[in-house]
Amino acid sequence: MLLFSKAAVTWRERKCRLTRQPVAVMGPTLIYILIVATPLAYCYPGAFQNQSKLDKNRTSIKFLVVGDWGGEPHAPYVTAVEKATAHEMGKIAEQMGADFVLAVGDNFYYNGVESVDSPRFKETFESVFTAKSLHIPWYVIAGNHDHRGNVKAEIEYSTKSHRWKFPSYYYELNFNIPNTGKTLTIIMLDTIMLCGNSDDFADEIPRGPLNELEANRQLVWLQERLALSKADFLLVAGHYPVWSVSKHGPTQCLLERLRPLLIKYKATSYLCGHDHNLQYIEESDIGYVVSGAGNFLDPNVNHWNDVPKGSVKFFTGQASTMGGFVHAEVTKNEMIVTFYQSKGTSLYRTVLSQRNFE
Repeated sequence: MLLFSKAAVTWRERKCRLTRQPVAVMGPTLIYILIVATPLAYCYPGAFQNQSKLDKNRTSIKFLVVGDWGGEPHAPYVTAVEKATAHEMGKIAEQMGADFVLAVGDNFYYNGVESVDSPRFKETFESVFTAKSLHIPWYVIAGNHDHRGNVKAEIEYSTKSHRWKFPSYYYELNFNIPNTGKTLTIIMLDTIMLCGNSDDFADEIPRGPLNELEANRQLVWLQERLALSKADFLLVAGHYPVWSVSKHGPTQCLLERLRPLLIKYKATSYLCGHDHNLQYIEESDIGYVVSGAGNFLDPNVNHWNDVPKGSVKFFTGQASTMGGFVHAEVTKNEMIVTFYQSKGTSLYRTVLSQRNFE
């Protein structure tokens, strides 16, 4: 990642924390909220990532998306699905290329980690995703199970691992697409801070944020980043789905708070996990990618009728796939998204166009 001087980071973090913006809070009333400084930076300054190691002839950015990959809290601390997924991710990264991985939450089942020295970092991550092709940056966000533990410890682990990149609860990544003059922006969200923890309720439906001030802080920041973005490809990633046909279904909080912003600012795609399967849903010119098959599999489609009719383009949660993940390639004019099963074959491919500002 690009390095800043301490003074630069301090100034930028302060800019993240202290903001006065109009924001709608759980209803149509528009109010002003003054976000005050706190000891921990919740957001991280957006900067273009260091791509000096890329082949000079490259004309694309490539990455993997995996969610809900967090093993188990007892020996051997890894499931057969996670091992198969890690193995296939290594093969695809080697064959197709991957510059980084997006890990979209539920990194450690079932209660996150207790401290930065937790053995789970080695047992469920370092000792599982061992392929040389996976020794690339892993950009991480937290899921509901991570929030049952110590998310700050997961953030701290960034100082102990050469590939674990978790700078703060939510943050922005920017990339130049080599030799094209085009750019890619990925906004990483903490949807648990935004909507609440689904584990707090028997029906696993989040009822609202634990801290409304922090939720609105994130929403204000998100609105600012989306409004300012001139990226040719704009992705947003979180743990909870906006749309899903499976066990948890659409997340009402995100339908109300996030979806209107994705449409207004012409996001290319929203990437997530939470439901333990692979899904592709297309609605209002946005590609909704669910990649939550890194550790468990669930064929449940109880919410099939709760998404817009005809929007579901692909779904699998079959145990026979042995898990799965997504490979994405962003080129000069398009983003190619391919869903892979851990058994070793691609299952579905789609192409998304760059943003149109007209």
